[in-house]
Amino acid sequence: MKFRKPKTSDIVFVAIIALLIIPQTRQPIQIALHSVLSKFSPSVIEKDEQLEVSYASWKLIDLSGKEINYSETKGKVVFVNLWATWCPPCIAEFDGIQGLYNDYSDKVEFLLVSDESPETIQKFLDKKGYNVPIFNPLNNYPEDFQARSIPRTYIIDKEGRIVVDKKGAANWNSDKIRNELDELLKGF
Repeated sequence: MKFRKPKTSDIVFVAIIALLIIPQTRQPIQIALHSVLSKFSPSVIEKDEQLEVSYASWKLIDLSGKEINYSETKGKVVFVNLWATWCPPCIAEFDGIQGLYNDYSDKVEFLLVSDESPETIQKFLDKKGYNVPIFNPLNNYPEDFQARSIPRTYIIDKEGRIVVDKKGAANWNSDKIRNELDELLKGF
């Protein structure tokens, strides 16, 4: 039996597969891939297709122990992100969320929600240098925010309509999102 000399593309393919199998290299590769994919800004939902949130009793607690009820956000522009520290697309979009938070934290209510322990979340935030407010749910997620996958992000206007509903990673610090938030903050 005669073997052919392997092509460079074959060697590269085998190397990539090996890197994806090794746990220590898999997550950084996935994060890098999702970082590229998340460069696109999410789309705004057409006005006649926007759903209204119910402001159901959804209780959250931040990492310092302060409780809030989602209904307290009524009349505000709200950014809700469902995420986890182990999720590569969530990690990939986090820099953009932090950038947006840096400029809009005094105007927009940011609710980043994770089911993980406060210790796990705090360790992630400290390691990455993030200071976005993170919450754990104290009761079941309302129907408005039932996500089958994460990250899942919603932007809600002052009238309680879901203006953006994005599954997967996105560029949240884009001009498009900033312009949309500026418009939402003007109107009511």
